[in-house]
Amino acid sequence: MTAPRSTYIDAAGFEMHLTEWGDRANPALVMWHGLARTGRDFDEAAQALSRDFFVLCPDTLGRGLSAWSARGAADYTFATYGEMTQAMLDRYDIGRLGWVGTSMGGLLGITLAAGLLRERITHLVINDVGPDIPYDSARRIADYVGNPPTFDSVADYEAWLRRTYAPFGANSETFWRRMVDTSMRRTDGGKVTVHYDPAIVSTMAENKADLDVWDAYDAVIARTLLIRGEHSDVLPPTIASAMRMRGPCPELVVIPECGHAPTLADDRQIGMLRDFLV
Repeated sequence: MTAPRSTYIDAAGFEMHLTEWGDRANPALVMWHGLARTGRDFDEAAQALSRDFFVLCPDTLGRGLSAWSARGAADYTFATYGEMTQAMLDRYDIGRLGWVGTSMGGLLGITLAAGLLRERITHLVINDVGPDIPYDSARRIADYVGNPPTFDSVADYEAWLRRTYAPFGANSETFWRRMVDTSMRRTDGGKVTVHYDPAIVSTMAENKADLDVWDAYDAVIARTLLIRGEHSDVLPPTIASAMRMRGPCPELVVIPECGHAPTLADDRQIGMLRDFLV
């Protein structure tokens, strides 16, 4: 099986951490995570898809092992992430590519597929997010992302993580263990907390324009697949139905027994991705 490779690059003046999977000679696939997550969330899917693709799973600026911005909200924007993406693709000499984006990564994918990378993203997977996020759902996310807790032990942190991300649905113990290991850090005082800059919540406040992307969505020409968690409050059925009728008019797949957002980690979901992307 293909092993991951941890890599750091200079992307638009920031140090970006990526996990690489597969042969660079294969077609390129970028998998971009959600607001407060990391690229390691995609390990199962990236490993499986690396048989056919060269897979890049970045940590967004301010998350995981990528740099934090000294300017906070001024850099935690889709404009900056787009510049970093462009630099990443140039670094690997990538022309055309597929894109799988969960939540924020889906919105970024829409934005880039309508603009900077409109002629380059050939396949776009939008995982459990729409061009218009309901207010209550956005507030729920902002509340926990903007107020990261600290814990005395990793065990306490893991219990909180499993409660907070229970909408992910059923996942293996290996998935949860990796999620703990790859999304925690120690504070200066030795406590355990989340592995992101709390200022990233600016996407839900100062940079709200990044969450309203209907115009961009209507301009997408890439072949598109829309995935929705059955109980998702971020992508309600009304928004999903509207998305099916406009823009790229994607196929909609509903993943049962989960909310926001499907992890794309089990064999069925990975098979769905492969069938769409290959």
